[in-house]
Amino acid sequence: MATTNDLKNGMVLNLDGQLWQVIWFQHHKPGKGGAVVRSKLKNVESGKTVDKTFNADVKVEVASVDKRNMQYLYNDGTSYVFMDTDSYDQVEIAPEIVGDAKNFLLENQEALVASNDGRVLYIELPASVELEVTYTEPGLQGDRSTGGTKPATVETGATVMVPLFITNGEKIKVDTRDSSYLGRVN
Repeated sequence: MATTNDLKNGMVLNLDGQLWQVIWFQHHKPGKGGAVVRSKLKNVESGKTVDKTFNADVKVEVASVDKRNMQYLYNDGTSYVFMDTDSYDQVEIAPEIVGDAKNFLLENQEALVASNDGRVLYIELPASVELEVTYTEPGLQGDRSTGGTKPATVETGATVMVPLFITNGEKIKVDTRDSSYLGRVN
């Protein structure tokens, strides 16, 4: 148990049997009345975001979230298989939990897998990954109707908007949070 004064970004709370991750919080002391803590919480399972206000010093239950570094092995068609790099245990994770991270998963890639009471909650990829462009149309000099970008398919099958000078076979760095192009890799 902790109080609302102990909230930190990224902390996972157990409220009414559901797990909520703290995205943002602010202590607020109005001119009149007691202090309150305003927060923005994200449901770990559904992804739904809500604003919630707590009175200061109210006890909240902190969920124990076990975050482990795991290596992605393969997709067997029904689930994604990860291996714990310490114990070598293999864990099968449903596609719903992997979500959009599948667009950036390469075999043998490291990821952070968060679980609570043996149940996998979510996976976190590194902020950026290096992927090879498998197909993109040639960019024409002077073609600026699309703002100087074009779609490119990377080795995972995802589509990323890249500058016109990118060609097939080049390695690019991609932001895993918003699928944006970050630059070439030498």
